[in-house]
Amino acid sequence: MPGLLRGVARTAVVAGTATAVSNRVSRRQAGRWAAKEEQQEPEPQQQYAAPPPQYAAPPQYAPPQYAPPPPASDPMQDKLDQLKQLGELKDQGVLSDEEFQQQKARILNS
Repeated sequence: MPGLLRGVARTAVVAGTATAVSNRVSRRQAGRWAAKEEQQEPEPQQQYAAPPPQYAAPPQYAPPQYAPPPPASDPMQDKLDQLKQLGELKDQGVLSDEEFQQQKARILNS
């Protein structure tokens, strides 16, 4: 039995070494072939000619122009505008006096 294990181990070592050497030789040969092909390849030539002059080039795409954001508003002016709208709602009868006072306090405390 020990002789059998020794024979199997020796076979595995030989096979592993052979595989490693074979892979190294294959990589080296592939590198040589690639270098040889690069040296033999002529420079790539233009495959397509420019369009004849009678054809106009397509218009260039221009991204849409967006309006600039509005300037930052004054917080105090915003509160005044809200209070004016609130007063108008109260005058129209949409808000009761109690609702008006609650909303006014909320606006002034914010």
